[in-house]
Amino acid sequence: MLEIRGIAVSNGIAIANAYCLVEPDLSFEKLAITDVEAEKLRFQEIIIKTKIELETIREAAKKKFGHDKAEIFSAHILVLQDPEMLSAIEGQISAGVNAEFALQETATMFIGLFESMDNEYMQERAADIRDVAKRLLANLLAIELPDYSRLSKDVIIVAEDLTPSMTAQLDKTHVKGFVTNIGGRTSHSAILARTMEIPAVVGTKIATTDIPHGARLILDGSKGTVILDATEEIAAEYLVAQEALIAERELFQQFVTAESVSADGHPVELAGNIGKPEDVENVLANGGDGIGLFRTEFLYMDRQELPTEEEQFVAYKTVLVNMGNKPTVVRTLDIGGDKELPYLTLSHEMNPFLGLRAVRLCLDQQDIFRTQLRALLRASTYGNLKIMFPMIATLDEFRQAKSLLQEEQEKLLAEGIEVARDIEIGMMVEVPSAALIADLFAKEADFLSIGTNDLIQYTLAADRMNEKVSYLYQPFHPAILRLVKMVIDAAHANGKWVGMCGEMAGDEIAVPILLALGLDEFSMSASSILRTRGQISKLSKQEMAQHLERILTFSTSAEVEQYMEKLLNLNN
Repeated sequence: MLEIRGIAVSNGIAIANAYCLVEPDLSFEKLAITDVEAEKLRFQEIIIKTKIELETIREAAKKKFGHDKAEIFSAHILVLQDPEMLSAIEGQISAGVNAEFALQETATMFIGLFESMDNEYMQERAADIRDVAKRLLANLLAIELPDYSRLSKDVIIVAEDLTPSMTAQLDKTHVKGFVTNIGGRTSHSAILARTMEIPAVVGTKIATTDIPHGARLILDGSKGTVILDATEEIAAEYLVAQEALIAERELFQQFVTAESVSADGHPVELAGNIGKPEDVENVLANGGDGIGLFRTEFLYMDRQELPTEEEQFVAYKTVLVNMGNKPTVVRTLDIGGDKELPYLTLSHEMNPFLGLRAVRLCLDQQDIFRTQLRALLRASTYGNLKIMFPMIATLDEFRQAKSLLQEEQEKLLAEGIEVARDIEIGMMVEVPSAALIADLFAKEADFLSIGTNDLIQYTLAADRMNEKVSYLYQPFHPAILRLVKMVIDAAHANGKWVGMCGEMAGDEIAVPILLALGLDEFSMSASSILRTRGQISKLSKQEMAQHLERILTFSTSAEVEQYMEKLLNLNN
């Protein structure tokens, strides 16, 4: 038995076989072929096999992600049937070399040819050829490529890392959890795991080297451990624990229709964070009072070009219609840092987390920003829309973003397109400068939303994606608590409401402190809503306020956590 430790990022227990997303060894030797016709026949059979594979993948992609996203596989099928490339490969085989060598030589030539063309469309075809050639080569070598889109059995994904777009494609029908070598609690793959309600452990450093494909795993997303080849006794214990978690979730169902109110009658709003329209279902199923954060950047990922205004309009309208009168807070495009768009050519930055990202990128590339704003405004009549801008550091940025929104609103009205007139416009407080002058922002914004993931990162100067400094992700650091209090007090002094959409909002230890501080809206992963509602129903805001004065005197994060753990245990 081997136990691997990492960072716990999404609660739950998964028991399944490992599915390793590692690049296979596709190396081969150049061989002299005497039976040329037999080698050609082998290659033709592989063409047929690969075409069937691609057609199967395309149909699965259509069902899961829609026709547009499946079209990339249609392009791959066309490459596979290209007579010029196929004849070139068979020509090399006729010269007496094995199919593997003929394929690689021909593909390399075509890729170089297309990449050298001064035409973006042709350059994209080079990527298609590269993907198809890789699949053909794997089939020639009888090696299975990792492809979690076609899973038919329950698995735990094992990978170096999972990009946000890769994580967004995970189908929880068979993907029961994932473990990675790198990452942190607030990496976007971890956040999406919580949104999808699947357990995950990241930052293990050794998962891909120590876990063989197909090995039986137990993944504990609460403790941050992965157990390989567990003893029968340990496996039995985890099966019992897994059943207990299921029973606990069923117990929380009593809070689905309950009001979000403390034991002493103080109402709050418990909202859900989503990344795509389909996530609304989970928020509603868990009794969410609204959407506190719609991460719109996921509409831009896993595609070949920017989403059109119409595509975005349909997505926003869908969310608003499904949410009815419940508030939906949409964050405008937040790209940069750990979130990149391969089709958006941006200059290389030494430190992208401090560079051209989020609202800075939108103000720099206003055509992209204006398209999103138009789509949001057009959708605004279908529900209770609120818009917020991310990573605001200065008043000038907020004013400029708001001005662009007003310009697009006026244009739409001039075109005779109906737009809601009472849209609340707010901003994310995730840069320390914004927290320090929250009183100034609160005079001009309709609401403030604290993004603790980045606020912690920037305040403590610790890359939240770097597991080596994960110990500095401290939501209860005195500096963080003081900044949060400062923002809430400033908003309330100006008659504005304040929410929190960082992971801290759903933290069991943080909730009582935030309640005492007067936070109006707690936005979290849908899976945390019912537990948090149950917790708040047992807490008295007035009693917690009495503890707050003591809590704010502590000098370390550990002291705060120890005090709260003791207090919560006494209350249980």
